[in-house]
Amino acid sequence: MQTNDPTATPAARAAQFAAMCFALALPTIGTLAYFVLLSGSPITRAVYVVSKVVQFAFPIAWVVLFERRKIAVVRPSLSGLGAGAVLGMLAVAAMFGLYYGYLRTAPVMADAPRAIAHQMSDFGVASLGGFLVLAGFICLVHSLAEEYYWRWFVFGQLRESLPLAAAIAISSLGFMAHHVLVVGKFLSGYGPFTWFFSLCVATGGALWAWLYHRTGTLYGAWLSHFLVDACLMWVGYDLWSRTSAGGF
Repeated sequence: MQTNDPTATPAARAAQFAAMCFALALPTIGTLAYFVLLSGSPITRAVYVVSKVVQFAFPIAWVVLFERRKIAVVRPSLSGLGAGAVLGMLAVAAMFGLYYGYLRTAPVMADAPRAIAHQMSDFGVASLGGFLVLAGFICLVHSLAEEYYWRWFVFGQLRESLPLAAAIAISSLGFMAHHVLVVGKFLSGYGPFTWFFSLCVATGGALWAWLYHRTGTLYGAWLSHFLVDACLMWVGYDLWSRTSAGGF
């Protein structure tokens, strides 16, 4: 996706700054609501849906209605797809190596199966079929939506007014922020492993922003993101299968 360059007036810059503050904070606020504060509540799924609709509608509304830009979808870049595949496979190899080599039976993961089972219950997932549907949605649809939000919109907007390195860093830390809550819940706290994994998320976000900047398309970053999410869903199912809820 790409947009035409705007005319940068002081008022437009101030509005963009406010929009970026909102965009950077919104996913963390939503995650805090549906993943932490309302965990176990009957309205968890409704709050999740509403928060995601608002999050993913905001960039289009901002660009089309406020900035009055035209949005175009560009064709996939083979070079971008190749780089995305390499980044994704390297990440998957590292994740599987760490999980099966140490984390699967490590004390830090002791509460993770219970936390995952609780989260599956919140989302109404009680069967293998339901888990596969959820996994397909997260890997294919949600990963693309996150790339559109964090790389095309947040990073793309920041890149217009900041040096490239600063735009990558700020957008990647924003991408990391709501993952801190997710990882912290699954690991029952905010110890060293939570921050290590969260910084890994930020690193992934930075690499995907760099890839988007280099190729001009989201397809490579999306492919890499898909592979990482598929690995995470595999690990999540392996942990969930240890509980009575996941023991089909």
